Amino acid sequence: MKKISLFIVFFTCGLVAYTRPIKIKDALTLISPNGEISVLIQNIKGLKYSVQYKGNTILVNNKIDLVIAGKQSLSNISQSITSLTRNTVNSNIQVPVSERRKNILDNYNELIIQFKGHYSLHFRAYDNGVAYRIGTSFQDSIYIQNETAQFNFANATEGWLPIIHKREDSDIFHTSYEEAYPLLKLDSLTSNDLAYNPVLLAPTNSPKIAITESDLLDYPGMFLQGTGANALQGKFAPYPAQEFTTNELYPETLVSKRENYIAHVAGKRTYPWRIMMIAPEDKDLPNNDLVYQLATPNKIGDVSWVHSGKGTDEWIININLFNIPFKPGINTATYKYYIDFAKRFGFDRIMMDAGWSDIKDLFKITPGINMDTLSAYAKEKGIKISMWTAAVTLNKQLDSALNQFNKWGIDFIMTDFIDRDDQKTVQFYETIAKACAKHKIMIMYHGAYPPKGFNRTYPNAITREGVMGSEYNIWSTKVTPSHDLTLPFTRMLAGSFDYEPGFLNNANKASFRNIEGAPISFGTRSHQLAMFVVFDNPMQIFSGNPSQGYQEPSFMELLGSIPTGWNDTKILAATVSKNIITARRKGNDWYIAGMNDWDAIDQNIKFDFLEAGNYTATICKDGLNADKYAADYEITSQKMNNKSVLNIHNAPGGGFLIKLIKE
Repeated sequence: MKKISLFIVFFTCGLVAYTRPIKIKDALTLISPNGEISVLIQNIKGLKYSVQYKGNTILVNNKIDLVIAGKQSLSNISQSITSLTRNTVNSNIQVPVSERRKNILDNYNELIIQFKGHYSLHFRAYDNGVAYRIGTSFQDSIYIQNETAQFNFANATEGWLPIIHKREDSDIFHTSYEEAYPLLKLDSLTSNDLAYNPVLLAPTNSPKIAITESDLLDYPGMFLQGTGANALQGKFAPYPAQEFTTNELYPETLVSKRENYIAHVAGKRTYPWRIMMIAPEDKDLPNNDLVYQLATPNKIGDVSWVHSGKGTDEWIININLFNIPFKPGINTATYKYYIDFAKRFGFDRIMMDAGWSDIKDLFKITPGINMDTLSAYAKEKGIKISMWTAAVTLNKQLDSALNQFNKWGIDFIMTDFIDRDDQKTVQFYETIAKACAKHKIMIMYHGAYPPKGFNRTYPNAITREGVMGSEYNIWSTKVTPSHDLTLPFTRMLAGSFDYEPGFLNNANKASFRNIEGAPISFGTRSHQLAMFVVFDNPMQIFSGNPSQGYQEPSFMELLGSIPTGWNDTKILAATVSKNIITARRKGNDWYIAGMNDWDAIDQNIKFDFLEAGNYTATICKDGLNADKYAADYEITSQKMNNKSVLNIHNAPGGGFLIKLIKE
């Protein structure tokens, strides 16, 4: 067949139509705007594609298929093409609630293949990755029995993959999405090894490749299964056939039996994007916006009431306050104390975590709490209240609970213990987000899969968990500096996460202990402070002890001044699991933060990215003795400009923060 090379620029498309079906003989090719990435699509014993970077094949013969009950599969009809459409798009996406930046450049080349038999395949090539999705156009609803998504690496590969550990009371697809990211040889993984995405792969003689998805709506999420070779295979949770709700303190809905299909959907739709981010340098990864770019735009209309913020949480420290004239606990006096703390140090809200009500009934308020009093006090102080809910309970009492939250002036809630991403559960996320939007309430999901673009579609779903974060310091030794330094290159690729940093008790390897009520973090105090800049989250939560915070006002004033919604982000240096330096701009001011693993590091930081002019710098860095006493830090000030160079020494598990205010 003839080579097609028609490109029309900026949202218009060139359509090449044929009067008889086209047979794929030679590969159809799609090339990225800068010419460095190319996709070759072929039909050789099924529909397959390969990806090249600078002429070298990095992914080879990845099979694509969709199997629908009672219909021919995509692979069976893929030889018959009715039309090809090529587009070039070069535009900007305005981000209403910014995480990394207010404007995202959206520049790609696209190939849409329409097959005879109600299937289509959409490929996009960007300068930093490749994505594809399947489309169907059947008149009636259909049952998807399976989707094939293969990722075959051309070279020996290792990678950082969060392998699921099955619970005894549930099936393998039940997970809180809170696993570590160990570095594993890909060919050591078998079909018994299942990871959720994103995952990051490091083939030999190749850029790093991250695999994830976007626009996950009304469809199960994609897990990645080992194959015993340098390949991963997509796997999807079948639709729930039978469920039961546990009778534990924190109830969950578990699946006891599953159907023989993965989804029952409208016949006319597109399916989630399968994304391969391509990163020649490690620092290219934390700034990759493909997941957001590929998501469905805002579905809820006006979002002027949705905004970033910073709050407190009391659950991790078990409300272990001191130097106070009352007994701390789940009571009005304690939450007034948190409101006062938030007001004093520049936070705009507090969280009332699990326990403010009966966990199974949101209208049974815990004795000792007067919500009317707290609501009035918070309003007087200009502080918002956020509230925790169990997902099972919120779903049962949704309309009445949201009405009550409105009466109390609550504009942000958390719902917890979801722990699944089959189609029925993904539908639940939309149900909750839509209901909250009607009440102008922001929502954060805990025990939840990564956002995968959901925050673009529902901007009020402002953040979520899906990460092993601070709470694990209570009972484990898993949240190490190396773990912290893996997250920006793995979990964060799919959207923001609620890590809840800010521990004021800090330890090195030898001095770390699990202490309930007074938890300690691995790494230095400045390492904890840096997380507020390094980790994407437009609704950061401080989980340290406010009674300790009052004893260190200069440190808390600096922490409280850090914004959470940014105009721009730059990654100045990065090595996966080793170190990172992130620079973020808010207005004319910049915040630069760095973190490292257990290896101490000296870094020369150049500020040539700044605009001309003078800046007042406030610098918080590891203290002279932070290698032994991890809570040791030093705060200094100096003048800087875009010709300045600053040398900073980071202790083992260390970090720093530089706040630059333009004069």
